[in-house]
Amino acid sequence: MPPPRSSDPPAPAKNVLAELRRLTEPAVEARTTDSVLPFGAGTLDRALPGGGLALGALHQIHEGGPRGRYAASAVLFAGGILARLDGPVLWCLHSRDLFAPALARVGLHPDRVVYCETWRDTEVLPAMEEGLRHRGLAGVVGELTRMALTPSRRLQLAAEGSGVTALVLHRVCAGETVEPEPSAARTRWRVSPAPSGSGGDRHMGRPRWRLDLQRCRGGAPGSWIVEACDAQGRLAVPTVLADRQAAPERPALRRAGGR
Repeated sequence: MPPPRSSDPPAPAKNVLAELRRLTEPAVEARTTDSVLPFGAGTLDRALPGGGLALGALHQIHEGGPRGRYAASAVLFAGGILARLDGPVLWCLHSRDLFAPALARVGLHPDRVVYCETWRDTEVLPAMEEGLRHRGLAGVVGELTRMALTPSRRLQLAAEGSGVTALVLHRVCAGETVEPEPSAARTRWRVSPAPSGSGGDRHMGRPRWRLDLQRCRGGAPGSWIVEACDAQGRLAVPTVLADRQAAPERPALRRAGGR
């Protein structure tokens, strides 16, 4: 006969929850949902209600560019945000390609990250919701293929209840286009690589991203070219592009024969 079923979570999940309790025990107060995290980039902050990214809320970040499935712009954008918040981070993985040294380059030290190996969307969502109940966390990240409206509402309510910020990362395969689904997230971003400036003789300049704010509750969409997060997780607007939004993105050219 098969062994009796247990309602307890599997051992790996138990270990993650135990680690979260240990790390967040000293925290006694939740962050207020009225607080924001400014990016420090004038035109970008002015486009956001309150002058920054709302904390204690759900935000979606989509990877853009021709190699979206394998690029890391969205991951580094999320890492830079969390680097400037206090406390550990719960990161719910969808695959084993997260490169911890890259997170350290944008200010999020690997010692701050608790990794939860959740390989399917159906595992990521409940793990995120559980993590958002721990008030001492800086944030909870979930790598998802898709997110429907009802799960997004649950995550938004959990983030509001604890004051912990939730970030959902979406990556798609090269050439694949996924229409954004209705969501309760406060903001929806698209992060794509952009040509970097010259850093001088035989030196590359600081990497640049194209940030598209596709949706913002209480704010207006917009696009900006920014310099990627530095070692403190901070963005910068190139001097030559200050107070100018990005030009409209050109449609991709097709080869002869419809390919």
